Amino acid sequence: MHKKIVISGVIFAMLAVVLGAFGAHGLKSLLTIEALATFEVGVRYQMYHALALIFIGLSGKLPDTTTHTTALLFTLGILLFSGSIYLLSLQEALVFNASGIGFITPLGGACFIFGWCYFLWKIITLKSI
Repeated sequence: MHKKIVISGVIFAMLAVVLGAFGAHGLKSLLTIEALATFEVGVRYQMYHALALIFIGLSGKLPDTTTHTTALLFTLGILLFSGSIYLLSLQEALVFNASGIGFITPLGGACFIFGWCYFLWKIITLKSI
């Protein structure tokens, strides 16, 4: 077991629930329906990848490099993709202009994609599980 990865996944999952509840209840009167939907996308992708972190961290069957590289890519994806989505969707409620960070969102999405591709490649080439 990779305890730090599991803990990170659990923290990201917990924060996804908190942010989801905040979006559903606290932001309803502040944001447009479109901005709330965008916020929800960030929450959803954060939760998917938090669960993936927990899974790969608990699996003792994967080589350390596979686990750590996949976890790093998923963590970067959460921070860059979901983090930028949160800021961009909150734009109308923020006191500063966050629109300049829009270029970060696809970088985070690319981290998710590369993480899944890397993980797939390592599983395919793994001798046994």
